[in-house]
This record gives sequence, C-alpha cells and structure tokens, in this order.
Amino acid sequence: MKTNFNVLWVDVAEKDLIEIVEHIARDDPTTATKILGRLKSGANSLHNFPERGRIVPELFDQGISVYHELVESPWRIIYRVEQNKVLVLSVLDSRRNVEDILLRRLIQIRS
Repeated sequence: MKTNFNVLWVDVAEKDLIEIVEHIARDDPTTATKILGRLKSGANSLHNFPERGRIVPELFDQGISVYHELVESPWRIIYRVEQNKVLVLSVLDSRRNVEDILLRRLIQIRS
C-alpha cells in the first residue's frame, strides 16, 4: 500500500512564498499567479514521493543531510521529511547566497 505524506508549510516558507509573489506581482500580476501555482503544485507533489528531491548540497557540505530540495528554477523549495509529513521550510531564490540564508535560519531554529 502506498503511503501519502501530508505536505505542511511552516510560517517562514509561507512568508518566503508571499514575498516572491508580491515582488513579481509589482510588474506582472499574471506571471505572479502562475508562479504561485507552480511553486505550490511542486511542493504539494511531494505527497507521493518526498525522497525524490536531492539533499541540499550547501548543507550536505556542512554535514547536514536531513534537508531536501525540489528545484522549480530559479527557486528552491527546501523541506524535511518527518514520519508521514513533508515540512516545507523555505522557498529561496537560487540566485541569492542560499548557504548563508539556510545556515542563519537553522541557527535561529536551534536557539
């Protein structure tokens, strides 16, 4: 029997998504709506096979291998699988320094 995972967005990831969409909507609301759908659909597709995303390379280089990512270029959907849940943790623009952003967020979570 196939296990379906619940895809849950944490507050920070929802904030990331809103910021991306609002930024794009300033110039092109139609494109912003399409990107919102693409990012939500990509993340929600993890409910069938969450391990398909690669381990986040910048974190793996630091010895951290529990975080995966799904690339919806140029964005990276960062998530972690826990039991029967997929926790979407961040949606980041890959053109930014992703390593610094992720490490800073992880430090804040652990504090």
